[in-house]
Amino acid sequence: MHPAWRSAAWLTPRGKRSLSPVPPSELLNLRALNLFLIIRVVMLALVAVVTADKLYEPPSKDKSHIAIIKDERVQPDAKGYYVFDVETEDGIQRHESGGEGGRQQGSYSYTAPDGTPVFVKFVADDQGYHPESDLLPVAPEFPYPIPEFVLDQIAFAAKEDAAKASDKARKPSQSYGAP
Repeated sequence: MHPAWRSAAWLTPRGKRSLSPVPPSELLNLRALNLFLIIRVVMLALVAVVTADKLYEPPSKDKSHIAIIKDERVQPDAKGYYVFDVETEDGIQRHESGGEGGRQQGSYSYTAPDGTPVFVKFVADDQGYHPESDLLPVAPEFPYPIPEFVLDQIAFAAKEDAAKASDKARKPSQSYGAP
């Protein structure tokens, strides 16, 4: 047996050798510490469960039913064309139709909590979702007029780019480069 193993071996209460790196006198301390940590974790879990119930607020008790006034649907056909039109008693409306290629168009309207009527018209296609509404933010216009010399410079640069592109199209390459 290796000498380092002999120093780490302990005699158990029954007189047998134990290869544990921890002497038996310290095992009780470790077990007590582990038990203490387990009890602490369980207590923290119980506290979390008890307090979580108080943090959750159930939905409002108002269980008034909002009637659906109109619900017309045309299921998608083989080409993907569909239509639906829904209106509810509280003024919510949604009209939508779709077609080939996943293109959809429609509108929806409702009354915001502050009483503002909201109307949104939209188109969704391979270029993304494009809503239109008076309530959507609009980018501000440029606050200053663009000076004439800047506009002249932009026009000159555009002419140069066009001339350069047409020269490249007309003239063949003067040198041959390896592929």
